Amino acid sequence: MKKILLAAIAVSMLACSKKSSDSPPAPASGGTTPISVPSSVKDLDGKIYKTTTIGTQTWMAENLRTTKYNDGTAITIVTSGATWGSNYTNIASVPMMSYYNNNTTIGVTYGALYNWYAVDTKRLCPTGWHVPSDAEWTILTDYLGGESGAGLKLKSTTGWNLVDTSGLNGTNEVNFTALPGGFRNYSDGVFNALGESGGWWSATADEISDAWSRNVRGSTSDVNRVTRASPKRGLGRSVRCLMDY
Repeated sequence: MKKILLAAIAVSMLACSKKSSDSPPAPASGGTTPISVPSSVKDLDGKIYKTTTIGTQTWMAENLRTTKYNDGTAITIVTSGATWGSNYTNIASVPMMSYYNNNTTIGVTYGALYNWYAVDTKRLCPTGWHVPSDAEWTILTDYLGGESGAGLKLKSTTGWNLVDTSGLNGTNEVNFTALPGGFRNYSDGVFNALGESGGWWSATADEISDAWSRNVRGSTSDVNRVTRASPKRGLGRSVRCLMDY
């Protein structure tokens, strides 16, 4: 009787062991590790930029003003209009930057102006960040309801009517704080449109000497719009960086 009882217990234990081994493993706890989104990011100059998350994207909430690539190499700063323009007329592709009117104080608020060749180095933004592609800019404007009204939502609440009093400030409802940083002309290095319009490069080339960008204006019929355009790569424009995912 005792042997029969022991045998029954052994069979029962074996069956339980087999059932346990045949069962699929329990899923790991915790699920997907969430991406940590910083409230600020620092460049190699030590400058700190606020960030904002819009939909699935995390953007710098300020225009870039670094003087160094993310490998520590200095970016060529050009003050001479003739030198800036010769980069275009000589069909060169030298990466360059400047501050509007060569005034670093203006740069503190509006950021620096970079030609697209500096963008194309792929080293302009801090490590872990990049200049957004044309498609990534479109993701942003689509999230905000399309290009026709996205400008109003991106623009800062002040600063767009300092030159033209009819200029319309924005709502800045997603904390992007777009500012009218103006531009530097590709052919002669002349500065234009500070306080009137803002333009930002994408990382996407278009044709042989152009590249895609986005523009926002303070006045005219495009006051609420984000405009997609492809100016000459030698133009000096603002840059925003987008966090890698």
